[in-house]
Amino acid sequence: MRVPDVLTLSFLSRGSDAALLLMRLMIGSFLIFGVWDNIASVERMTELEGFLSKFGFPAPELMAPLSVWAQFACGVAFIAGLATRWAGLVCAFNFVVAIAMVDHHQRIRGSFPSASLRPGQPGPASGDLGTR
Repeated sequence: MRVPDVLTLSFLSRGSDAALLLMRLMIGSFLIFGVWDNIASVERMTELEGFLSKFGFPAPELMAPLSVWAQFACGVAFIAGLATRWAGLVCAFNFVVAIAMVDHHQRIRGSFPSASLRPGQPGPASGDLGTR
């Protein structure tokens, strides 16, 4: 017996490329928006260094800019559709560290945003070469 398309929502697969593009644009924008204040303001970067120090990160004066610029680069890569798998791995690593070192203190509510940012398929609208 065949399950009707309306139940399996198979007709939605036609929009999967557009959905991946929209997801890349939204996550990339979110990442850039989330770190721009640290890039634009020395005071905010210093504040982030103190935050990392409070949670026991080694070398917070190095880790703060490294994390900020990694997130910024990932955001640009997602939006541009370039090296999205590498950007996804860097992004995932950055947020796994965030969950392990900081977010776990807030349980699932605190960890959910970081855990939601994970690498996925780049889709044909990306500029990644040789990924299909």
